[in-house]
Amino acid sequence: MNNHNSYSIKEAFYTLQGEGAQSGRAAVFCRFSGCNLWSGRHEDRKNAICQFCDTDFVGTDGLNGGKYTAERLSQLIQDIWLQHTHNDTGKPYVVFTGGEPLLQLDDTLINQCKKLGFEIAIESNGTCPVPVGVDWVCISPKAGTDLVVFRGDELKLVYPQSDALPELYADLDFKHFFLQPKAPLNDDADIAAPHTKEALEYCLAHPQWRLSLQTHKLLDIP
Repeated sequence: MNNHNSYSIKEAFYTLQGEGAQSGRAAVFCRFSGCNLWSGRHEDRKNAICQFCDTDFVGTDGLNGGKYTAERLSQLIQDIWLQHTHNDTGKPYVVFTGGEPLLQLDDTLINQCKKLGFEIAIESNGTCPVPVGVDWVCISPKAGTDLVVFRGDELKLVYPQSDALPELYADLDFKHFFLQPKAPLNDDADIAAPHTKEALEYCLAHPQWRLSLQTHKLLDIP
């Protein structure tokens, strides 16, 4: 957890959620720098716990990236939302992601965003506790890690992982269970991933699980 109320942000932008149960929903995505399962540097990938991440979360050089206090970051998130939306009928929605967002997200930032009326979601690997006040918890377990989050809204398992079989997570307390086919790195469309057929067949045989595709890649949006 972040104890200094200073946040390293890779990027922050407005888009549609592309994966899982909230697919198609407008959101501000706020990507924290850093992860506890991979340094983010290609030379370290072969020794990383997570070897299939397709996200750049190194540094603070992305769109709206930088070092922020909770007040400044929450204001940035609100400014991005207001810049792109044309009425106030939709609930303001921010997705904190990474890297691993729970290395930095804390009560101070959550409270600042709540004051501005935001619904808060996280996308986490589940190795860090979730602070109080998060409205939507999406956990994506990775093989070789010690899961500490056993309940939430959405469990999204990248598939296949030889040491992270769906059966290991089927009894956890989540509302939604998704398999997301592991895509080749640098692949433009998840629909073309060689594991899509495997994930589809598993979902057909185990209807507790639903198929999640990376629709933002299909739509060519962030």
